[in-house]
Amino acid sequence: MIEIIVPQLAESVTEGTIAAWLKQPGDKINPGDYIVELETDKVNVEINADTGGVLKEILKQPGDTVQVGEVIAYIAIGEESVVTPEPKVVEEVKEVKQTIEPEPTVTEASQERTLAFPSARKLAREKGINLNEVATNDPLGRVRKQDVASYQKNSTPPSPPAPAPKQDEEAKTVHVNPAKPTERIRMSRRRQTIAKRLVEAQQTAAMLTTYNEVDMSALLDLRKRRKDQFFEQNGVKLGFMSFFTKAVIIALKKFPLLNAEIQGDEILLKKFYDIGIAVSTDEGLVVPVLREADRLGFSEIEGEIGHLAKKARDNKLKIEDLTGGTFTITNGGVFGSLWSTPILNSPQVGILGMHKIQMRPVAIDDDNFENRPMMYLALSYDHRIVDGKEAVGFLVKVKELLEDPESLFLG
Repeated sequence: MIEIIVPQLAESVTEGTIAAWLKQPGDKINPGDYIVELETDKVNVEINADTGGVLKEILKQPGDTVQVGEVIAYIAIGEESVVTPEPKVVEEVKEVKQTIEPEPTVTEASQERTLAFPSARKLAREKGINLNEVATNDPLGRVRKQDVASYQKNSTPPSPPAPAPKQDEEAKTVHVNPAKPTERIRMSRRRQTIAKRLVEAQQTAAMLTTYNEVDMSALLDLRKRRKDQFFEQNGVKLGFMSFFTKAVIIALKKFPLLNAEIQGDEILLKKFYDIGIAVSTDEGLVVPVLREADRLGFSEIEGEIGHLAKKARDNKLKIEDLTGGTFTITNGGVFGSLWSTPILNSPQVGILGMHKIQMRPVAIDDDNFENRPMMYLALSYDHRIVDGKEAVGFLVKVKELLEDPESLFLG
C-alpha cells in the first residue's frame, strides 16, 4: 500500500485544505496523475501520484484541514489493488455475528463494524449517531463525513436540556427572520488569509497615503500611435502597466527606501526590483511577482504580466510566483475606481494604486481650461522608514515620467 502524503508546499506554508479529489476510490492511477487539489494560504496545489495502482482509500474529505507530511489517501498496488468486497458482504458477516452476539447499543464498538472514514466516525460520536444506520453512496460502502452530517433519524428521543451557552457561543447565535432570508458561506482559506494579512498590515505598519494626479494625454497619444506597430513586432498589446512599471522602477532607484523591508531594528535595502502586480480572481486578490523587472523591455513586461494574469485566473500560480516581491502596483481603475487607498502588501513598505482615467477640466493658464484624461495616483507607504518628503518625491517622479512617456518608451 502506497501512502499519499501532503508534500512540503513552501517554507511558510505548513497546512492546507482539501479542495477537491480529482480521483475517487477504485479509480486506476497512473504515475504522474493528479489525485487531489489542496487549497493553501497562497495558491491551490495539485498533488500527483509517483506510483501507479488503484486509489484504495481516501482519509480526508473536501473542507478538511491537513498538515504537511500527513497521510491523506492510499494507493493499492499489485494484489492489494483487488476490489474490496461489496458492502452487502459486510452486512452478511454482520448478520452471522448477530446470531452469536446480542444487538449492541450505540457505542464505538458497534460502529466499528461499519466501514467509515475517521472523520465520519468522529462526527458520529459527537452527534451520538449509529454508523450502522447511515446510508452512503460510496462505491466501497464506506460512510463519509457528509453522510453523517446529512443523516436524520426517523424518530429522535428527547435530548437532555443543553447547558447554558457560554458568552462567546451566545455572541454567535443568530435569530433568523423568515422575512429576511440570509445565507451563511464559509470563507475559503485564501479569503481568510487575505483578511488576516490586510488587518495585520494596518496594525503593524505606520501606513500613510499620499495622492497626486497624472495627465494621461501624452501617454494615450503615444499608445495610439505605436500600438499597432508594437503588436506586429512583439506579438503582445501595448498596455499601461509596462509604462507604470518602468516609471516605478526609475523612481525606486531614486528613492530606495520604498524598495526596502523592516527586519527587527534593521532596514533591508533591496538592490533588485521584483515588482508585484495585483490581479483579481474569483478566489480573491493575488499578487504575482514580475521578476527582475528592471531588466525587461516593454514587450517582455507586457508578455509576462499577461502570462501571470492568465495563470492567476486559471488557478495555476505556484508558490514561487507569489513570494519575494519588493514593491506592488495595483490597478483599481479597471473596475471603475476613481479614488482609493491601497493597503500595503507586507513586508513591503510601498504600494502604488492606479485609478480610472476620466476626462476633467484642467487649467492650462490663468484664462484657459481644457478637458484632459486624468488619473489619480495613490502611494501608500510605511512611515516608520519612509518620510513624507521621500513619498511625495517618489510620486512626483512617477507623475513626471508618465507625462513624458516618449523618453521613457524610447529609453
